[in-house]
Amino acid sequence: MAAPDAADSATDNPYIEDPDTEFAPVEELGEERAREQAERLRSALRHHDHRYYVESDPVVGDRTYDALFARLEALEDAFDLPAENSPTQRVGGEPLDELRTVEHVAPMLSIDSSGDPDEVREFDRRVRRELASGGGGQQSLAEFDSRGDESDGESDPVDIAVEYVCEPKFDGLSIEVVYENGVYERAATRGDGAEGDDVTASVRTIGSVPQRLRGEYPDYLAVRGEIYMPREAFTAHNRERVERGDDPFANPRNAAAGTLRQLDPSITAERPLACFFFGAERYAKLPEWGLRVTDRVAVVNGIEAAIEYRDRLGEDREDLDYEIDGTVFSVNDLAACERLGTTSRAPRWAYAYKFPARSETTRIADITVQIGRTGRATPVALLDPVEVGGVEVSRATLHNPGELEELGVNVGDEVRLKRAGDVIPYVTAVVEGGERTFEFPARCPICDSPIERDGPLAFCTGGVACPAQLQRAVEHYASREGLDIEGLGEERVEQLIDAGLVESLPDLYDLREADLAALDGWGAQSAANLRDELDRSTEPALADFLTALGVPEVGSTTATALARKFGDLDALMDADEEALRDVPDVGPRVASEIREFFANERNRETIAGLRERGVEPEAVEIEAGDELAGLTFVFTGGLSNLTREEATEHVERHGARSTGSVSGNTDYLVVGDDPGQRKRDDADAADVPELTGSEFEALLAERDAAI
Repeated sequence: MAAPDAADSATDNPYIEDPDTEFAPVEELGEERAREQAERLRSALRHHDHRYYVESDPVVGDRTYDALFARLEALEDAFDLPAENSPTQRVGGEPLDELRTVEHVAPMLSIDSSGDPDEVREFDRRVRRELASGGGGQQSLAEFDSRGDESDGESDPVDIAVEYVCEPKFDGLSIEVVYENGVYERAATRGDGAEGDDVTASVRTIGSVPQRLRGEYPDYLAVRGEIYMPREAFTAHNRERVERGDDPFANPRNAAAGTLRQLDPSITAERPLACFFFGAERYAKLPEWGLRVTDRVAVVNGIEAAIEYRDRLGEDREDLDYEIDGTVFSVNDLAACERLGTTSRAPRWAYAYKFPARSETTRIADITVQIGRTGRATPVALLDPVEVGGVEVSRATLHNPGELEELGVNVGDEVRLKRAGDVIPYVTAVVEGGERTFEFPARCPICDSPIERDGPLAFCTGGVACPAQLQRAVEHYASREGLDIEGLGEERVEQLIDAGLVESLPDLYDLREADLAALDGWGAQSAANLRDELDRSTEPALADFLTALGVPEVGSTTATALARKFGDLDALMDADEEALRDVPDVGPRVASEIREFFANERNRETIAGLRERGVEPEAVEIEAGDELAGLTFVFTGGLSNLTREEATEHVERHGARSTGSVSGNTDYLVVGDDPGQRKRDDADAADVPELTGSEFEALLAERDAAI
């Protein structure tokens, strides 16, 4: 299907080449002229986005682009023009209450991998045996003699070569992006492979993800991509975070993952994310549709050529502005891929050949013990600085006392250092022993409380009486993953604890402006701002409060499920393990962790102290007996009176859920204006009944009236 777009012809659109940005006042335009100009601006901005993000060849400068963008915003505001898929939506929208879970169109499988070239060759032998046994895919196979110098005169059992698509293995966050009729519909993280977090709003803000496809495209397209933060942008962004008192991200992958899962898409819009798309069977088509791909892809004949590609890419990796940790080889033939099939976990037609972890040798100058938020005591090696993969490393984790003892690491040792995943430095072996033996401390180096062993792990028993645990607990409580209290970064939290103003979480709400203003570097305005932030945080959503408390194994998704199940904090605190196991995604181990957390007297005192100071999580209404409860809806096309997000919120309020694709578990397909044929065909095949948009809205109105 072709997408008519004014941007396709520069002669038809005055905002493509040398655009005039001297616009007439908005109020002088009638609605018809405003709509026409807005559509031309949208088309032009999509064109300029494509030239900038995909072709890396912009034809207008930043100032001109900004002027076109500002004009479109002004028109949409003044005339209340529909803007759901407008370029203006990249700046973000309303914050979400939670990240919903959606099913993938097709499972997002893992890829088998190894850093051993012999295992890569064994993968190739398996592919050749299967393809030589008969079946499709012959256009990618070529006769060849595989006998080589190292084969001891024996041929491989199958004398055919396979054509492979070779591409970098990006070290980012995998996503699935869905387009219906060429229009961006949704995006989801990989999750467990079958379903992932709905990050539609956040991904919409990323400039290299087009809102509308170009050229000739299918009616329905689900494509894979990798979200990442460019290296230079990561360095600059971390510098900004430190300057404003926030913790820096550990590495670009963590930065991308944390940014994409923000509930507030305006935060995502402010951060420098980018996306590459991939898919071996359609690689040539992706740029035609306006989807950005790496220029480091290659098609080669035979596994030895693929291995050479990986070696060449490894030599160039430091020059790339994105992190990679290997290469992916995929059979370059769709029929062959279908014949090879998949296991339950991974495709049989693709393999990742990973780079070895970057390693160097250095000396351990000292070993310290860090105390985390949960009290976990982690040994850390302080190193003579050494460059590993272009990054200077002066610290490395020793993981836990059990690992330290197994390695036999001591102060003064010459050790081999690697960077796992190219980001986290760790010690792998002792090269030469030193003279000083390190004994793991029996007492906490911060608060002098006893340290207790739990198998290979160790924990400080001081709880929040330990300043290290208190600091990290306060930082987490105030973080964006918690209650999002601005002005409480690492340095300020440390300052409050050192000044004796905060000795527990509840103490935050006893802080007085006069005491804060007297601290070095604060002042009256900073003090007033923090007090305002604290006052604002006293009525958090129950799920946010649970996440902020740092309940073990409870992230935002599980916290939301707990809130929906129990409704209020008291019911959750009194729940037994059996009741907790009834919550989706809460198994026996997690249920035990949650129960133990709320049974702990110190934790109960902390919660009571917070409530005494006016912090009261909002109860969640539990709607029992709703006829929609437990049903699964899928939407296609637009609804007259609801956005897709609003429709999803409505069904979830009634205990139902919305997913992105039709399956045997779908109860209704809601068909709005301009529906996608793919979902209707899937619904017909699965015998899933359809509701028109008006029937669905009438059903909601009936259920709302019954509440």
